[in-house]
Amino acid sequence: MAMEHVVKQAKILELGCGRTKRPHAIGIDRIPLPGVDIVHDLNQVPYPFADNTFDEVYAIHVIEHMDSILLVMEEIYRITRPNARVVIITPHHSDAISWQDPSHKWHLNSYSFSYFDPAYHTNYYTTARFRIKTKHLEMASIWKSLGLQYLINLDNRYPALRFLRKLWEQHLCYVLRGKQMEFILETVKEESAGMRQAEP
Repeated sequence: MAMEHVVKQAKILELGCGRTKRPHAIGIDRIPLPGVDIVHDLNQVPYPFADNTFDEVYAIHVIEHMDSILLVMEEIYRITRPNARVVIITPHHSDAISWQDPSHKWHLNSYSFSYFDPAYHTNYYTTARFRIKTKHLEMASIWKSLGLQYLINLDNRYPALRFLRKLWEQHLCYVLRGKQMEFILETVKEESAGMRQAEP
């Protein structure tokens, strides 16, 4: 008799999903739009989930609307399992969209989520810890076609080229403007004995 292989489906949460929740995700938003599974204001913590619930969390154009990024990241940290994948997409502060939307409360850059890295020098104001796996900057089509977007994102593969992103962020971004950034983070926490037990 052939042995059946059971693949455990990842538990996925999409914060502020609106009408565009991704397949197989649990969608949470403060407005009961079609596709929203749980109606909850993301500024209100705790979220209605147990600790260590999710394998993936998506926050697509959400974090810039929150009252406190620290509180939201701490809540994401609480509800994610060790090594969970957290995807955040947000405008770069040099893009006009970052400023023209009156509901935006934060204007961020490529280094904003470095604060949560375990090695960051002043992150003692939060217990949330995430390792940045990649950070991808998207630029306007003209700069993308000229290869500037490619150069700035090279540090994901070649850490020695980090100076290119730093040069752009500190000196060039108001001329060669960015559009949005995608951060892929990994939750850094110890796996408890209960979580290491095999599924029945």
